[in-house]
Amino acid sequence: MPPRLPHPDPGVPDTRSPIRYLWWLVTSQKARILRGSVVGTLWMVGLSVRPLLIARAIDDGLRTGDTEALLFWVGSIVLAGMVLAWLGITRHRTMTFIREDATARSAQVLLKHITRVGSVLPKKITSGEVATVGGTDITQISWALTMTGPGVGAVLAYAVAAVVLWSVNPMLALFVLLGVPVVAACVWPLLSRLQGVDSSYRHELGILTARAGDIVSGLRVLAGVGGRDLFLRRYADRSQTLLDKGYRVGAIMSWVQALTVGIPGLFLALVVWLAARMAASGDISVGELVAVYGYVAILIVPVWFLLEGGYMAVRGMVGARRMINVLRIEPDEVGATGQEPGPEANSELHDPESGLTVAPGRMIGVACDDPGEATAIADRLGRFSAEPTEKTATWGGLPITSVDLTEVRARILVADHESYLFAGTLREILTGSTEPDGTQPDGTASGAQPKSWIRVPGRILGQDSTENPDPAPKAAAPAQRDAQREAQREAQRDAQEERLRRAVHTASADDVVESLQDGLAEPIDSRGRNLSGGQRQRVRLARALLAEPEVLILIDPTSAVDSHTEARIAARLRDHRAGRTTIVFATSPLLLAGTDEVTYIAQKKVIASGRHEDLLQEEPGYRALVARDTEDETTGAAR
Repeated sequence: MPPRLPHPDPGVPDTRSPIRYLWWLVTSQKARILRGSVVGTLWMVGLSVRPLLIARAIDDGLRTGDTEALLFWVGSIVLAGMVLAWLGITRHRTMTFIREDATARSAQVLLKHITRVGSVLPKKITSGEVATVGGTDITQISWALTMTGPGVGAVLAYAVAAVVLWSVNPMLALFVLLGVPVVAACVWPLLSRLQGVDSSYRHELGILTARAGDIVSGLRVLAGVGGRDLFLRRYADRSQTLLDKGYRVGAIMSWVQALTVGIPGLFLALVVWLAARMAASGDISVGELVAVYGYVAILIVPVWFLLEGGYMAVRGMVGARRMINVLRIEPDEVGATGQEPGPEANSELHDPESGLTVAPGRMIGVACDDPGEATAIADRLGRFSAEPTEKTATWGGLPITSVDLTEVRARILVADHESYLFAGTLREILTGSTEPDGTQPDGTASGAQPKSWIRVPGRILGQDSTENPDPAPKAAAPAQRDAQREAQREAQRDAQEERLRRAVHTASADDVVESLQDGLAEPIDSRGRNLSGGQRQRVRLARALLAEPEVLILIDPTSAVDSHTEARIAARLRDHRAGRTTIVFATSPLLLAGTDEVTYIAQKKVIASGRHEDLLQEEPGYRALVARDTEDETTGAAR
């Protein structure tokens, strides 16, 4: 039976060692592994039946001229072939299911862990490394499980063939028993060397993949500063180094593949030569000679499976080691799930590291002399950073790391001006839903707060605020209920469309929609590559506004747009977020002038707070910071 994918619960992997991880994959599908081992063993052992039947047909039928016995043995040979064909098909199907189950299980475990680790992951490992583990390594891990089916069968078939040969001639059996370990000993040093070289190769491949992604994502910037050729040369040099390592891996693999096929063939020739000399001297019969040839010819299959299985196991061990290196990355306090419920709506945010305090329900501008510090403060307030040397931000007096992470993500949104844009239609990118009305599968509007977070004095609503406080009315007629549901869906679609229109308008992205041939239904490439820099930034802003979080943290939301567009966004943003907490990290005077209050931060500490106009008059540092940005506005219209 094929596995049901995806798994409802992939389980908890054993990350103590690569072997234990592979064993966890085996024990996660015990019944299927057992079936694969049994069927693989029957198929392997069954291969040795036909030489015996052929020998009997020769000795009992052909040599004696007994037609009836010959027909019986021929029929037995045909029947054995049919049974072996069925066993072979079943073996292949079962092993395919085992590999698919292991691949899906590893992929789910990896994805679940990456999601849990969150923002810690880029600090510990490159994106290219993760991509390599999630692609090549997971596949190699699943192929290593081939040893559980044909591998087990190969060992038992080898033992059965040795026993049968012993009944023919002990010398032949002894030759086979000693010969197969010698064959394995010839290949094993290459497999050990392959493990080390392949591990280094895959590590370099992950680094090069990450570098390629960085170059592609920043190609326009590199071209603008004249660094494209320099980075391409460095990439070419690194690629050449990887190519040399790839040749070394390929050389070892070619020797392993050649010896896997060649040594068993040479072994077969030696056994047949020895058996032919015995037949010529009369020690064994002609039928036994044919049987010996058949046994040894069949024995090539388990020997090949053992060598091939060893090769796959080595590559699987390399993949498992790289897999558990990712799974061993532990989340910091950012990713750890707290036990405390979140504070009441409209609670104060405070960053003790910088001294920034954000009053609830207001639009606060934050001007930092260091753009990196602005991002760091936003990460602390949004619980995307929790360095051991930093003080933890508080939310309503509670350490933000003690609040359930799901609630933090639902109520606080950090919108980076370079956040990722996934491929899809413009509507899907903005609403985060494939539904035409922008709703989630449960029927709630995309971006709406989960109902468990809607707090009302004295209770928490678990249903819509339109719930009837009176006893449940009598059931309406089916046609009336259908009409009511359709009316509700239509009202929901209208409300979602209005929210979408308003968010697009506030982000001054109306012209973006109008410039696309199919408007909101226009397909957008991954990372928004078919949009300009300013268009991508406005789409990101509209997406953040449409989410309607309780706290919205914007990081340079207008850095890629011209001054006229920026003025429109500044004028509309305050009205759109009226009554909700909004923090705008920027040095643009157009944005800062539209906020309720501006906090000036220099040298990682709060220097002053007040109205934009007052700070211009009273703080020279703030005036210099904003004036520098004002001078840049003269070139902003060209963006």
